Amino acid sequence: MLLENKTAIVFGVANQFSAGWFLAEAFHREGARLILTYQSERLEKNVRSLAEEISATVIGPCDVTHPEEVEAVYTSVERQFPEGLDVLVHSLAFAPREALEGTYAGTSREAFNTALEVSAHSLSVLATPAAPLMAKRGGGSIMTLTYLGAERVLPNYNVMGVAKAALEAAARYLASDLGPQNIRVNAISAGPMKTSAARGIKDFDNILNVVKERAPLRRNVEKEEVADVGVFLASHLSRGVTGEVIYVDAGYHIMGM
Repeated sequence: MLLENKTAIVFGVANQFSAGWFLAEAFHREGARLILTYQSERLEKNVRSLAEEISATVIGPCDVTHPEEVEAVYTSVERQFPEGLDVLVHSLAFAPREALEGTYAGTSREAFNTALEVSAHSLSVLATPAAPLMAKRGGGSIMTLTYLGAERVLPNYNVMGVAKAALEAAARYLASDLGPQNIRVNAISAGPMKTSAARGIKDFDNILNVVKERAPLRRNVEKEEVADVGVFLASHLSRGVTGEVIYVDAGYHIMGM
């Protein structure tokens, strides 16, 4: 029960294949109180159904491109959980499907702006109002999900790789900004998994096959392994860790060939 008496809010759960859901399940297992949001009415039914499985409170909707929805979520959190917030999970990423095939050079201005706003800038958008709620608890943990495409070129990842690079930089700057309040900010760089987001990447199965063949552990990463690192970052065990990108990819990132 590493997270007993802790309250965590998870942004980015859409269905049972969402990375955010993997973390929410693990947090529940370890005793945390969970808060979930949904991005739109189209996803509300799915999220509410999942929330019932982990006795989570559903607050939403929260489209991070709509400031009024973000404000409404945090107003509701403060009202329902006046004692404060311990953990924030940012599991949000989006780019138009056409930007995830072909070449990066062909990325439109609109697709670039959308990818950077939703996938990177949203971390600051969500972390800023969370900070006062975490300060009530004497500090907190913020984590986001990234991928190796932030630092290496991967086929068809394109603008999402650029957005993830910006996300990792944002996490470091936020770690510096929020550190004096004992709020830690870290990123989990998970190996490829069959998540909702991964379905939008052309030839994704080929990436899975390459990682399985070349990673030191000769396999792909399991969702439970990623979730357990999330538990570590949410718990007191990681109290001295901030500004880091932690790889959970069966070691693939260390390989040159």
